[in-house]
Amino acid sequence: MQLNLEHVPFDCITRFIEGVAYRRTMEQKSATDVFSQWAIIGKDEGMERGHAPSVKAMLELALPKVKEDFTAIDLGCGNGWVVRLLSELGASHVEGVDGALEMINKANSVDTEHKYSHGFLPEWKPEMRFELVHSMEFLYYLQDPAQMISIIHDEWLTDGGVLVAGVDHYLEHEESLTWPEHVGVHMTTLQISQWKEAMELAGFTEIEIHQVASKEGFPGTLVMLGRANH
Repeated sequence: MQLNLEHVPFDCITRFIEGVAYRRTMEQKSATDVFSQWAIIGKDEGMERGHAPSVKAMLELALPKVKEDFTAIDLGCGNGWVVRLLSELGASHVEGVDGALEMINKANSVDTEHKYSHGFLPEWKPEMRFELVHSMEFLYYLQDPAQMISIIHDEWLTDGGVLVAGVDHYLEHEESLTWPEHVGVHMTTLQISQWKEAMELAGFTEIEIHQVASKEGFPGTLVMLGRANH
């Protein structure tokens, strides 16, 4: 059956469209709920394996820019595997934060040496500043990733501290544009130039943009790297 909208008032059509958009928004799950479920069924281990090549490349870019006994936090730490890796690579203090409670529970169950905090971002605040902030596959789940990047610069990093952040969902990665619908969660889609601009507007210097761990059908994890300038 076809709808004939020729004689339907424009304001009625508008309300109908807004209602559809609202229902679609309400149908979306929160990313933290999705990742908690993934932790319960063990999908976090697959995420760890899948992200490892990109994280390795990210740390190879970032670690030469910090001192040997650096302090660090992993933003969106999941089960804590990057926290433990950073400890092995020389961090004198390293901790993690994640909004998915089951991910934090899993991190604490396998690692009692490091601090893992359950907190919703950007509202959650760390108790100290860090010389390195690492984030992999987190920022685009926020409504305003640029705001979070500014908060990291202003409130999380020491003067001269380094942010290294990686995202696989960005405009130039065409396959990733279907992820919000397939996963059923909000994702903010930005192009490479917008990610770079967010770093610039936040006040970072020595900004570098890379695409790492690329392979056939995958243009690589988009990496933003910069130094805080307070």
